[in-house]
Amino acid sequence: MKIPFGTITINQETKDLVNKALDSGRVSSGKYVGEFEKQFAKLVNARQAVAVSSGTDADILALAALYDFGVERGEDVIVPSLSFVATGNAVLHAGLNPVFVDIDYKTLNIDEKKIESAITKKTKAIMPVHLMGKPAKMDVIMDIAKKHNLFVIEDAAEAHGAVYKGKKVGEWGDMAAYSLYIAHIITTVEGGVVTSNREDFAEILRSLRCHGRACKCETCVVNISNGYCEKRFANGKDIRFIFERVGYSSKMNELEAAVGIASLNMYHGIIEKRHSNLVAMIERLREFSEYLDTIEEEKDEKIGPHAFPIIVKKGAPFTRNELVGHLEKNGIDTRDLFSSMPTQCPGFKFLGHKLGDFPVAEFMGTNGLHIGVHQDIRQEQIDYIMVMIRDFVKEKIR
Repeated sequence: MKIPFGTITINQETKDLVNKALDSGRVSSGKYVGEFEKQFAKLVNARQAVAVSSGTDADILALAALYDFGVERGEDVIVPSLSFVATGNAVLHAGLNPVFVDIDYKTLNIDEKKIESAITKKTKAIMPVHLMGKPAKMDVIMDIAKKHNLFVIEDAAEAHGAVYKGKKVGEWGDMAAYSLYIAHIITTVEGGVVTSNREDFAEILRSLRCHGRACKCETCVVNISNGYCEKRFANGKDIRFIFERVGYSSKMNELEAAVGIASLNMYHGIIEKRHSNLVAMIERLREFSEYLDTIEEEKDEKIGPHAFPIIVKKGAPFTRNELVGHLEKNGIDTRDLFSSMPTQCPGFKFLGHKLGDFPVAEFMGTNGLHIGVHQDIRQEQIDYIMVMIRDFVKEKIR
């Protein structure tokens, strides 16, 4: 049996929308991108959504937007030490300094009890990550941010559909950054989106995604129809060649947006199946609780089911790599549960952290893995996964 980590659902609507975009002769950012933004914003209860080329770019642009609101280059952003490397990369690419905080073992998210001790006069923002779709403790984080006058950008790359204390992930902070990569609940194949309830943030984001242009209307008539724009030459110079800030080339294209619109129309069915798979796998893994851990869905939250993490507990008679080897040989696709960015990712060595600085994140980086919970996984495949784990554990404890 083969069980891939991720999947993408392509239906007839997806194909029809992509073909319509191709037939239009306009495949750069246009009306489909605008429609995707409107629908995505409505889904996550945001007033504004700005589509970009990746989830990493969503993080970068959200951070770079803060320069228009008093943040200066080289100032600090607090992030969890465990995440996909894009989180740390984004802070650096935005010209800011990542300040890492260790994670909580049970949630895999930033340990909110350790945030305040990391705040200095240089701290300007907190970027919590909702890892594996499990919400971070946003009420506590927002209280800390308010107390210290900090911006909050939610890295919700993996957390479509997650809910915490009655509010959707992304509703808590100043902005939220989502990935739309192929393995995620909502996908444009490649892509990302930043959401906010503030129009001023959205305007800056629209400028940043297109080289920092002064042209930043919510709907661009030039992009949609090649029509006449009254604003374009109003001040005697083409507004599309006035660059107000250091920007990026991060637009979403029409083909990606067409896939995204169809994905949004399938969203409720997909997330229901993925959540059902996740809950079933959490329950089934309890059989191996002496040796293996995972996350739990707490009473005040709903996990946005991105993937299923498995942690080999301290003292287990086998290693993460041995378990991974067994699963892979038996057709079950796995991924490491990321790494401690500052101490286990060589690219961050220049920041000067040393192994042992972030013990919980480092433990996960050595002992954690994750497998798929996607909508194409069937009950018999969950049964197969658990049989493979049972066979492995029995062999190791014999």
